[in-house]
Amino acid sequence: MAFAITQTCCNDATCVAVCPVNCIHPTPDERAFGSTEMLYVDPKTCIDCGACADACPVDAILPVDSLTGGQREYADINAAYFEQSSDASDAADLGPNFHDWGKPTFARVLPPDFRPLRVAIVGTGPAGMYAAEDLLLHTRSEVTLVDRLPVAGGLVRYGVAPDHPATKKMGDAFARFYTHPRVRMHLGLEVGAHVTAEELAAHHDAVIYAVGAATDRRLGIPGEDRTGSISATTFVAWYNAHPEVAPDAVDLSAERVVVVGNGNVALDVARILVSDPETLADTEIAGHALEALRRSKVREVVLLGRRGPEHAAYTRSELLALKHLPEVDLLVDEHDAQIGATIDAAGPTEKAAVLRGVAREAVDWSVPPGVAGRRRRIVFRFHSTPVEVCGENEDIRAVRVTGGGGELEIPAGMALRAIGYRGVPLAGLPFDEVTGTVPHEGGRVTGRPGTYVVGWIKRGPSGGIGANRTCAAETVGTLLADAVADALPAPTGGPKAFHRLARRRRR
Repeated sequence: MAFAITQTCCNDATCVAVCPVNCIHPTPDERAFGSTEMLYVDPKTCIDCGACADACPVDAILPVDSLTGGQREYADINAAYFEQSSDASDAADLGPNFHDWGKPTFARVLPPDFRPLRVAIVGTGPAGMYAAEDLLLHTRSEVTLVDRLPVAGGLVRYGVAPDHPATKKMGDAFARFYTHPRVRMHLGLEVGAHVTAEELAAHHDAVIYAVGAATDRRLGIPGEDRTGSISATTFVAWYNAHPEVAPDAVDLSAERVVVVGNGNVALDVARILVSDPETLADTEIAGHALEALRRSKVREVVLLGRRGPEHAAYTRSELLALKHLPEVDLLVDEHDAQIGATIDAAGPTEKAAVLRGVAREAVDWSVPPGVAGRRRRIVFRFHSTPVEVCGENEDIRAVRVTGGGGELEIPAGMALRAIGYRGVPLAGLPFDEVTGTVPHEGGRVTGRPGTYVVGWIKRGPSGGIGANRTCAAETVGTLLADAVADALPAPTGGPKAFHRLARRRRR
């Protein structure tokens, strides 16, 4: 019996490090690492030791024999990777590669007289916490964690759907560092409002900004700001009880909702909108959101994709989960013959192939979603670009789209844009308006000695939780190299002075 990696894979490669037979790929040393949707277990090499399952921070690794329902497909997905990928085939050809469990070594090799550093990390999401973990485990650094929100966790706390509790468990792995003896944490403290970037830097040897991408990308079309047209960022924050989003920020009185985008966030939004609210009752969903979903009139969610099913941004694993949503129908709007042809021609490992078997029809948008006997449903409409959010006064009436040889209006009472996140400028730091990131070299902020970035504010809003691990390793490596080269500005204040400053400014 082998193990298989399933939907909630975080890609941080903790499992790779503990596997005694090198059966999990791609590894951080392979060129495909970071480009695949998830990691995969080779069933021919796995020896069923369970070390990977014990180490997995999000409970994504399970024995194949224990997989039930839709999860059974992940056994085939894991095996198919090693049949289709040239990288994986090369690795598999090597056979079992038993690790030499000798004296442990660490990636950080520092001079014996290297003094402890005081490093501030702004942001307590995955990127910031991976950086903190690296510093705390591999150096004697003292770390100051700063977050503008009253609860730590960042994207893991406020950006993960409540019906993905295993992914939220990643927060537990990071939380063990909150009480580390060399950590001081300041919550509800905003850099740029309560303290300046210069004040923070003056009390530390280095500052790492891990502030993510705090806003969303806009469509730039007429009517985008009508009442009922909101960002997925707001919707996700609403159902996760983000303190900056009001409980009444979302109105679910419309029968049809149009979601612009087809990434994982778009699928999250669609899934929450049509799920049975009682299946969410035992999750960490906000109480106000659960009550609103119980009263919801939403019967149909339309997912608009500008390109075809072969180019969809969602991962296969998230789409597979959507196919097994109880009491919810999936439909592909076959308004363009090329859509069905693409699905039928897709290879077994391609995204479009997951839609094979999903019902298809040319949708008549004049038929109301709540007709008698119809279950809730999600409609995939590819080859469609929104050009206007139409309405009367400030209320939404429809979303006008172009594609498939013409234009049409899809009647809807709510529109959600889920086309990506975007970083925002930080006071005192340079900012690239085109990419929405802070200019840097290996994580070192351009023109700001002792200042570093990690995560989405560094590389843009791409990659899941695990991608931040290698991103943080690069930034911390650059920081330590600068420290060894004596290139860090000397702090003028100590940790106690900063603690007093923070307490005084927060009042």
